[in-house]
Amino acid sequence: MVLPFPMTPGFSAERAFLLSLYEAAVKSALPEICLGAHLPPQPAGRLVIFAIGKAAASMAAAAEAHYARHAPEAAISGLAITRYGHRRPTRHVEIVEASHPVPDEAGLAASERMLAMARTLGPDDLALVLLSGGGSALATLPVEGVSLEDKQALTRALLASGAPIANINCVRKHLSRIKGGRLAEAIAPAPIVTLAISDVAGDDPSVIASGPTVPDPTTREDALNILDRFEIELPPHIRVALISAPESPKPGASAFRNARYEIVASGAVALRAAAERAEMQGCAVTNLGDRIEGEARDIAAAHARLALDARARGERRVILSGGETTITIEDPSCAGRGGRNQEYALALGLTLQGASGISALAADTDGIDGGWGASDDPAGALLLPDTLARAGALGLDPREALRTHDSGGLFERLGDLLRTGPSFTNVNDFRVILIEGEQT
Repeated sequence: MVLPFPMTPGFSAERAFLLSLYEAAVKSALPEICLGAHLPPQPAGRLVIFAIGKAAASMAAAAEAHYARHAPEAAISGLAITRYGHRRPTRHVEIVEASHPVPDEAGLAASERMLAMARTLGPDDLALVLLSGGGSALATLPVEGVSLEDKQALTRALLASGAPIANINCVRKHLSRIKGGRLAEAIAPAPIVTLAISDVAGDDPSVIASGPTVPDPTTREDALNILDRFEIELPPHIRVALISAPESPKPGASAFRNARYEIVASGAVALRAAAERAEMQGCAVTNLGDRIEGEARDIAAAHARLALDARARGERRVILSGGETTITIEDPSCAGRGGRNQEYALALGLTLQGASGISALAADTDGIDGGWGASDDPAGALLLPDTLARAGALGLDPREALRTHDSGGLFERLGDLLRTGPSFTNVNDFRVILIEGEQT
């Protein structure tokens, strides 16, 4: 697969190199590459596929292709819930597109159908659950007493709060009838094989897509504490519903006795693929890992200092990192456009202040960074040594853009947004800083 990178006028060697590393990272996590070796043999009965997430349709299509080659007689059916614009052609698995990151009616209806389908499996059948990032929003099925509108408002508040994704998903699990192990409860006692493309720092199965087929180590008290800590105002009826809902299934519950879980792709694998590509091009590599969390602008400032140190040593080096940063929106009424990777790139540039020989790319591996479902949502942004100078020549104020979280608006004016379209996978953020050494 070749990603549709924009070859604009003035396309530099630095841009091409940065994009080649991004492409290597994304390719390592494509379902057609990473899934086949982990798929189980066909069962005696039905093979029912439950796919949830931004890569759900591509994972379902890859699974179908595998069984068409190795078990053409298998009785395959299923349902995949993915983000708008992420549909892939399938023969047996129905694809439903829904909203992300804020859930909608399409996701709600599909989740109801998925839960009902799960309850039809018998002991000779096999549930093949294919999970990827974004599943927490796409599979939405609120507990009794909570409406879709309630979930939408709460999701927006959580996303603006700066809370880490593990905390956000903890709250989601305790307000859901499908997340936090509850899909496994519906499938049991039929066997379950879950294969996941991880988009979370640390690859915790209970956090990936909010863990619909694994035990939930968190409690409703944890969820309430998170809401209090991040000062999320909770209407009284939602608090009552949260307290009244059945607790999620815990380790040792019978629903998990016949369940297997594997991670088939992750941010760590993607970073290794990019590192290998960089080393082949003669670059030294600093791999900071895929577990980086925190405020995007703070992480960017720290990484800028690492880059300046490497430049002062005269090194040709790349600094790679993954994970999931956050943005805290102080005043939603004046917030501009731009996701966490675009904000990271802008904050990086403000710390570097045009230092020569340093370029960077920050993008989400799913092809969408902070978008709301439009076909042209950017994946992220490119930063070059002349970014701030070009912004000034256009009368743009980078510091004001950062203050108002309008990094996307600034990079769009500069022509430095990275637009790839959906990649059909998701191993979270990918960031690379290229240091050519101090110019003398």
